[in-house]
Parts: sequence; structure tokens; C-alpha cells
Amino acid sequence: MKKLELHWQILLGMLGGVLFALVMVQFEWGPKIVADWIKPFGNIFISSLKLIAVPLILGSLIKGVSDLKDISKLSKMGGRTIGIYILTTVIAVSIGLTIVNIVKPGASISEETRNELVENYRGDADSKILQANQQKEAGPLQALEDLVPSNIFYAASDNGNMLQVIFFAIFFGIGMILIPEEKASPVKKFFDGFNEVILKLIDLIMLAAPLGVFALLAALVVESPSLDLFKALAWYAACVVSGLILMIGVYTLIVFLVTKRTPSFFIKGISPAQLLAFSTSSSAATLPVTMERVEEHLGVEEEVTSFVLPIGATINMDGTSLYQAVAAVFIAQAFGMDLSFSTQLGIIVTATLASIGSAAVPGAGMVMLVIVLAQAGIPEAGLALIFAVDRPLDMCRTVVNVTGDAAVSMVVAKSVGKLGDPKVKNWDDNYKMRKEL
Repeated sequence: MKKLELHWQILLGMLGGVLFALVMVQFEWGPKIVADWIKPFGNIFISSLKLIAVPLILGSLIKGVSDLKDISKLSKMGGRTIGIYILTTVIAVSIGLTIVNIVKPGASISEETRNELVENYRGDADSKILQANQQKEAGPLQALEDLVPSNIFYAASDNGNMLQVIFFAIFFGIGMILIPEEKASPVKKFFDGFNEVILKLIDLIMLAAPLGVFALLAALVVESPSLDLFKALAWYAACVVSGLILMIGVYTLIVFLVTKRTPSFFIKGISPAQLLAFSTSSSAATLPVTMERVEEHLGVEEEVTSFVLPIGATINMDGTSLYQAVAAVFIAQAFGMDLSFSTQLGIIVTATLASIGSAAVPGAGMVMLVIVLAQAGIPEAGLALIFAVDRPLDMCRTVVNVTGDAAVSMVVAKSVGKLGDPKVKNWDDNYKMRKEL
């Protein structure tokens, strides 16, 4: 395994997990064995990645902002980052709407199948609707109010509060820029060293990535709903996946046009993060690996990755917004509704804004989808129609979210002259160096 590149190791782990699960489900006791003795290792792997997500954002963002030494550079990079993220989100939603209107997957669902799906997943749908209603009852400036934490330690204790942690880190970094350099120097050295330790922890965790994804995929296959329900939603899933593939093509095209880096260079560099995103369904859990791959394998300087990628993991949800557009129209078609052009324009705006507010954790997009459905006047109960295939599609759209983060970081880096050659580091480089000395 040591001779294989990381993305091949992860692929073999994923394939092994699927094959192992397919064998185990043939035995009555097989699913319990997977649930009790295999799945926990996958959960441990995800937990280890989530463990360092907040420290990584704090260390990398504070270091990145303080390295700028000029607030004007921060505003310049921030404006370009958010602007490009919004642009790619609008493109993603438009691609989703185009495909779902051409294919019309909802028209293929019979009333009997629709009633079966709604009945089977009514409880799940009701819980998501309740969460969405709580968000809708908040005032128009609630998102802005929630951005500023009242207690940074409380905010850092929950990965769902990433925006609050990002706000504090940027605010702290600005404070370091504004004080005399000799005063800021000890603090800066601390965060420089802290950031290096976290990056080394990522290297160590990734040694277990093949085993982690083996456990995650084995558990997913064993816990999947029946195949009969999947067949009824095959066209819907095909529309979402087709749109996601097209979106990855858009990213590679943008990277090639702006940076002149080939699609193969970009995909090879980010592929381990893509595979991990597929396995975990979480942009936040994948963030440590995304930062490592973009910096070491795509040549983006740390000054850019430490700023662009944490923000992207929180507000850039292109895959999620594309899925929301397809799902909304699909549910409307299943209920025999004909959405007007203005309604679908409203879906573009709502899905874009909803994706920005969507947490970077598995299933969060489903909650935001309720808001999109309500805006378009589509019955929220139709959410139950897509629960059967939501988990595998969540895995796919997380791949797009992570790919978009990497692409935008390369574009921003190119625009500010911070894109260079890859500088690959191995987990034991420093250890080998000490032995040689």
C-alpha cells in the first residue's frame, strides 16, 4: 500500500468496503457484525478529522491574515473569494434547473410509488420541516447576528459554528496587523508553530484513510434502503449526478483558462480530498485534507489556502445548491405542478442564499431545501420523495463542494500572484531529517 498514491489507496478502501458489505448482507448476522465491529472505525476516522477542523481554521486563518501585513490585501482577497463563490453557485443552480426541465424525472413517478415514499419517510421529512420552520421564524438579520459569537470557546466547541470561528480568527488576525510588529511577533510565532503541528496531525490521520473509508462504505451499503425504492428514483438521481459531473467540468475549465494548469493536474492534485468528501459527506471534515492537497499538490500558497478554503467550506455549497434546484423541480413534477419561469428564477436566488447558510455537515442541505420548496410554493411533504437516495447523492454533492473550494483557491491565488509549483511533504520528513543530522 505504501507504494500506491493516496487516492488509489482510498479507492481500494472504498471498493473493499462495498464488496465486504455485499458479502455480509447475504448472512442474517452480517449487518450486525458490520454495525458493531466495522462502522465504529469509520466513525472514529470522521471524528478524528472533525477534531482538528476548528484548530485548523483558527491556526491557519490567524496565520494567513497576519501574514498579509496589510488590511487592503485582506479586503481585496475577500471580495474576490466571495464574488467567485457566488458566481459558481449561480452557475450550479442554472445547470441543475436546465437538466431537470429537459429530463423531467418527476413525471415518471406513479402515484402509488409517490404515496409509498411519502409514507415511508414521513417522520424524517417532518423533522427537517420543523428545523427549517425554526430558521424561517428568525428575523432578516439573524444570520448577521449569528455571525458574531458571544463566547469564542463555546463557538469553537461545535463544528456547526464554523462561521463564528472564522469571524473570530479574521478579527484576531486584523488585530495582530494593527499592533506594532515586535508586540505581535511572539503571538505570530505561536500560531505559526500551532498551524504546523495541526498540518502534521493531518498527515498522520491520512495514514488511516483507506481503512476509514472501508468502514464508512461498508456501513453505508448495509444500511441502505431497499432497491425497489431506488429504481423509482433512478431518473432523479441521474439528473443530480449528471449536473454534478458537469459542474466539475466547469471547475476544470475555469482553472485551465485562468491558471493554465491542465485538468489532469487539477484532478490528480485534489482527488484524495474528493474521495474523502465522498466517504464522509462533510466539507468540514474534509477541510484539513483539502487544505493540504491544495497547498502541497496544486501549488497555492498558504496565505491563500488558509483564507479561501475555510470560508469555502462554510459558504461555498455549489453541489448542494445544484441538488436543491433539481430536487425542488423534481418534487413539483411528481405532484403535477408546472413551475413558471419567474418561480424558477426565485429558486436560483433562494438556493444560492440557502447554500451559503448551509452547514458543512452531512444532511444540512436537506434542511435548507425546505426553505427553497416553501419559496416556490411546493409542498414540503414532498421532501419524503427523495430521502431514499439522499445519502448517496449527499456524498456526490460534497465532492463538488470540495472541488469548487479548490478551484476557487487556485483562481484567487493566480489573481494575487500566490500560485506556484507544488511542494509535496511526507508525514515523516522532519523525522528523517533529524536522523540524518
